Amino acid sequence: MTALVAALTLPLVAALAVLVLPARGHVPTALAGAALVTAATLMLAGVVWHGGPVTLHLGGWAPPLGIALRADGLAVALMVMSALVMGAVACAAWFELRPDTAGARVAFGFWPLMLLLWGALNAVYVSRDLFNLYVGIELLSLAAVALVAISGSAKALEAALRYMIFALAGSLLYLSGVVLAYAAHGTLDIGLLATRTPAPSDALALGLMTAGLLAKTALFPFHVWLPPAHAGAPAPASALLSALVPKASFLIMIRLWFEAMPDLATPAALMALAALGAGGVIWGGILALVQKRLKLIIAYSTVAQLGYLFFVFPLAGGDGSAQPWAAGAWTGAIFQALSHGLAKAAMFLCAGIYIAAIGSDRLGDLRGMARILPMTGFAFALAAITLMGLPPSGGFTAKYLLMTSAFAAGQWGWALVLAGGGLLAAAYLYRPMAALFARDAHIAARPVARAWQCVPLGLALLSILLGLLSATPFELLQIGRPPPAAEGL
Repeated sequence: MTALVAALTLPLVAALAVLVLPARGHVPTALAGAALVTAATLMLAGVVWHGGPVTLHLGGWAPPLGIALRADGLAVALMVMSALVMGAVACAAWFELRPDTAGARVAFGFWPLMLLLWGALNAVYVSRDLFNLYVGIELLSLAAVALVAISGSAKALEAALRYMIFALAGSLLYLSGVVLAYAAHGTLDIGLLATRTPAPSDALALGLMTAGLLAKTALFPFHVWLPPAHAGAPAPASALLSALVPKASFLIMIRLWFEAMPDLATPAALMALAALGAGGVIWGGILALVQKRLKLIIAYSTVAQLGYLFFVFPLAGGDGSAQPWAAGAWTGAIFQALSHGLAKAAMFLCAGIYIAAIGSDRLGDLRGMARILPMTGFAFALAAITLMGLPPSGGFTAKYLLMTSAFAAGQWGWALVLAGGGLLAAAYLYRPMAALFARDAHIAARPVARAWQCVPLGLALLSILLGLLSATPFELLQIGRPPPAAEGL
């Protein structure tokens, strides 16, 4: 419980410390805070691995009077992935976001916003109360919008405003569903809602909450805020926005559909969610094919990759009987979230290095950069392998589990989308790869520290190791897994 409390409170304490300390001390303070939060997260993961889920009742009051926090295998896996990404982003920002290059506002403002976002993520991962989840995701959205607008440019401010509109609309929809659920049952605890007596308003409440979360996840067709946000934000901020922020709202949907209200999972609703995911895979892949900037290719790739997550809903059933393939589908979706987080953060950090080296991320300007910065080119190639779902990466493990579940369930259509999405990913990632590994270089590059180049390389290697050493994370995800994730909705 000490590790759980530390993982929740240390990011907030570090963010406040960064704000009050002198300018020369805010970066060391932020890095020290990031190290402490990472240590607390790893300690919590060890406790869950050896002793099972950790539950904490705030104030000593159990629900419905109090609020419960619970760190199960799913929460801990996402917390560890977030800690790895946050640590890498902090190291990259130390090189990239210096006052003399990024400006004083960006160099100072990034660090408390990063830590506040980290604290909000951890709160969402372990919360078991729907209103507490609302508070966490609102803090997350506020920090993310500020990161988009931090540069102060006209495009960044416009992108942040668009993001805020979608975030506010999503929040209102989600909160409306929370109000309906509380009015019907007098509790917002996920465990107690699972044992509720069904009410006529439950379907509407679940629909409203899901619609709000879809907007925050940037699922097609609610994705229009995401590419401009990435284009206007600094590369470290883009890494956080793509790798971590959408996973929080997706996790809440997993909690709602698999734990709080699995009885409402009708086949039509599950198919609709997966259809939106398939639309994201195809539309995001097509738009990524025609972009001329590296960051926009990676951004539209995020739209496509997020679509895979929603195949878990129809593959987990909906016909009321036990489905032995549901466990593979559920685990495959979480593997996709983990591998995407590591690989996509690595790609955006690579883009930041190229921008620092030549001042541009246009494909025509990137020709031959792999010969000038081979370590960064290798990191981008490894991340591309993960996103394409090629062995032995974590992306391959994710798509293998989802595809075998689709075959076992007789839902061949989703398997075809998975295969087609992989081909689209290969096509749109070939364009930057061909430019990077071209033999001619058109622009002289500024030197980039090897230590900086090691940061995205480390994340990309971790996305490969997730597939090579998949047994440990696989077993971790089964700790505290809800019954519908094993037997089907």
